[in-house]
Amino acid sequence: MREKGAKQAVQARLVDRLLIRWLAGRVGATAFVSEPEPRMQGLYARGKQMLAGNYLLAGELIEAPGRVPFSAETLSAQEDLHGFGWLDHLVAVGDLEARKLAQSAVQDWITRFGRGAGPGWEPGLVGRRVIRWVAHAVFLMQAMEPEAQRQFLTALALQASFLERRAARTPQGRTRIEAHVGLLYAALSLEGWEARIQPASEALLGAAHAVVAADGSIATRNPEELLETFELLAWAAQSLADHTRPVSSKLLSLLDSMASALRCLRHADGGLARFHGGGRGQEGALSAALAIQTTLGQAQIVPTGNAAMGFARLAAGRSTVIIDAAPPPLGAAPARAHASTLAFELTSNRRPLIVSCGDGREFGAEWFRASRATASHSTLAFEGYSSARFSTQRRARLELSDGPRKVGVEFRHAAHARTVALSHDGYINSHGVEHLRYLDLSVDGRVLSGEDMLVATTRAEKRRFDEVMARSGQTGVPFSLRFHLHPEAEPSLDMNGTAVSVVLPSDEIWVFRAEGLHLSIAPSVYLEKGRLKPRASQQIVLSLRAAGYTTRVNWSLAKAHETPLAVRDLAQDNPLAVPRL
Repeated sequence: MREKGAKQAVQARLVDRLLIRWLAGRVGATAFVSEPEPRMQGLYARGKQMLAGNYLLAGELIEAPGRVPFSAETLSAQEDLHGFGWLDHLVAVGDLEARKLAQSAVQDWITRFGRGAGPGWEPGLVGRRVIRWVAHAVFLMQAMEPEAQRQFLTALALQASFLERRAARTPQGRTRIEAHVGLLYAALSLEGWEARIQPASEALLGAAHAVVAADGSIATRNPEELLETFELLAWAAQSLADHTRPVSSKLLSLLDSMASALRCLRHADGGLARFHGGGRGQEGALSAALAIQTTLGQAQIVPTGNAAMGFARLAAGRSTVIIDAAPPPLGAAPARAHASTLAFELTSNRRPLIVSCGDGREFGAEWFRASRATASHSTLAFEGYSSARFSTQRRARLELSDGPRKVGVEFRHAAHARTVALSHDGYINSHGVEHLRYLDLSVDGRVLSGEDMLVATTRAEKRRFDEVMARSGQTGVPFSLRFHLHPEAEPSLDMNGTAVSVVLPSDEIWVFRAEGLHLSIAPSVYLEKGRLKPRASQQIVLSLRAAGYTTRVNWSLAKAHETPLAVRDLAQDNPLAVPRL
């Protein structure tokens, strides 16, 4: 089946190349009808790194002084280069040196790849590139030679014509939306393309509704992917409004729903929960996209809810707890899903405390596989097992094929606390027990109390548990509770190993305790996008054994009494971040 898919992909690529060659010389553009305003959030520090010749792309560091290196070893890095997302960072710098580098890179790309050569002609990638070329056209064309301007406009029209014929054939998902947004950007901006605006707008709406549910969620359950999709649709809606074109009420309603979901998935520090392959999101991107959504005509600011896209949220004071409260997306994204059901993250003020290890895709196959295991998340896991399992088929060994089917979620808020009761059945087949978790966040956000239970209730479950117990020699089935800490959180054992004090850069002190249990601190990692290597971190571990049909563990994580209610947090995060290695 995979061989057939690969053959079809090769054939589609050949058809695309023939289409591009046929279009070349038949299409063109002479001018822009408007000066679009860029909505992207570039990073000044990243732009300065590029000017120094350092390109950090998808975990690959490329040194190329004075030029943009369109050749890269990994496919992800090639996509980053040919998608021109790095252009946002040069625009953030905005000086003459940055403009010259951007202009020379565009000319180089047109010369080498403008007639269909190279890896940059997937419709979604073309859409991403067109969005940047149009959005940054003023920056790129300033002081550009007339012949270079003509080549730029011709190349832009060629790519837009390609999208007009290929966008609808892009695989369903964010890449299809990207292709349609690129086409809409071109139709709004290029002279002679006015008649294409309405069809492009309608096609985009159809692509959006195929990906985003009415409640603003996406099937992959990746918060960062939801943000990227939200950005694309917000940019498109704002561009239509800027050109005095009607913005569909259906699109505005969809943006409202997505904004509500993203607010639920946002921690107190502004970063997104890191689950199912997603990172925190680029700094400032979510705030900028939400600002666009709130300024559009019919957009509504919806209060932050308790749940979205299969995640539950507890918030009080300046603390947020976000829990993966649904089965992993085995159908929509089996190759990216994580075995993270009932794992949680905790952020206090602007400092992450309890985290997930993150996604290891950029650090190689071994890190990628390990990062998706339950042990890489802040939850309970049996020794050697995850709550979801990888496929045993050779061709699909990186896909999750089995996991929790039933996940219970019940909020029990009271005047003194925000509480959620959760459960999943991911260990019933393997161990005969259900995992129950109760999380209780005090109304001032200073105490998070938890209870984890393993329960076998039916005869079949008890029989299965007895079989597992017999294999353990009746000594109990080993399991662990893990609480992964952010790299900037510094833990230390106190009170003869019965408590762990964790100090944050803001000088907040949190104390972890578990009733009558001995604690340990073990090494962990923090897998962060945009770095060459994993960051070393630590984790609090409770190593236990389940010896009966019911096993209960109570624990708490509370701010120390000397920690003030209002924290004056002046420490800087990665000042200039040059380079983030």
